Amino acid sequence: MNPDIRAFLEAALNRYHRASLGASRTVIATYSTSFSLATRLLSAQMRADIRNLYAVVRIADEIVDGTAAAAGCATDSIAQLLDDYEHAVLTAPGRRFHTDLILQAYADTARRCGFREDHVRAFFASMRRDLSAKDHDSGSFDDYVHGSAEVIGLLCLSVFLNGRIVGVSRRRELEEGARSLGAAFQKINFLRDLAEDQTQLGRTYFPGLRAGELTEEHKNMLIDDIRLDLDRARGVMGWLPLQARAGVLAALDLFSSLTDTIAATPAPELLNTRIRVRPLRKAGIAAAAVVRAPIMGIRGAAS
Repeated sequence: MNPDIRAFLEAALNRYHRASLGASRTVIATYSTSFSLATRLLSAQMRADIRNLYAVVRIADEIVDGTAAAAGCATDSIAQLLDDYEHAVLTAPGRRFHTDLILQAYADTARRCGFREDHVRAFFASMRRDLSAKDHDSGSFDDYVHGSAEVIGLLCLSVFLNGRIVGVSRRRELEEGARSLGAAFQKINFLRDLAEDQTQLGRTYFPGLRAGELTEEHKNMLIDDIRLDLDRARGVMGWLPLQARAGVLAALDLFSSLTDTIAATPAPELLNTRIRVRPLRKAGIAAAAVVRAPIMGIRGAAS
């Protein structure tokens, strides 16, 4: 091919890729102020890759969480939409051009970071449960959290460790921390979204919890479990690459603050309101993470 034509075509593809990154950036900014803030503390490439992953996950959530239904889709067609989207996501890395800008961005990330197909399938399996399951026992709850959250933590870790040589033992520790952090985020969201999940979506995720009921004892038990997950994740934070550490630490501390606020909120109030962290508090947490992240790395290397 003529070098000038090749250069022209490559420039066109690069321009299209930049547009796809903008689409992913818009999704995360629209749906999550906390994660959007935390991603700003990542290196530029990691930030783009996490945004690309988040956008695909968010679209799948929207399919099952009422947006498709609000657009007039029947239950059967929603299930088909999810199946079709799973197929599109699984096959996306095999092509360099997609008419869907989100898939264009995601495919590049998945190729470079080596996303595992079983992790993606586990995620969609949990999304599929949302179409029919209205409550869970301990087994189905663990399966749901694994697919909806733990594997997302593992996919994020694939981004953070991309291109880095990590020993088997250290990688195992980091994977355990990634699973724990993902699980903690999911459980915190379940607690803060109790009212919406039960009244709008008809779902009760926590085993043994009936719709419209939450005792202080049950709330405290859930809080203790969440804090255990957060502590496990915090224990390996110093082993993350510095380019990722501040962003992940900010997200962890934001959700730790949210957990503390939920713990201090009377249980009945959680059934009627969604707890939030104030913007000024979020900014302070993010700033503190930037300062603490390098120190955590020194301590991790010395331990």
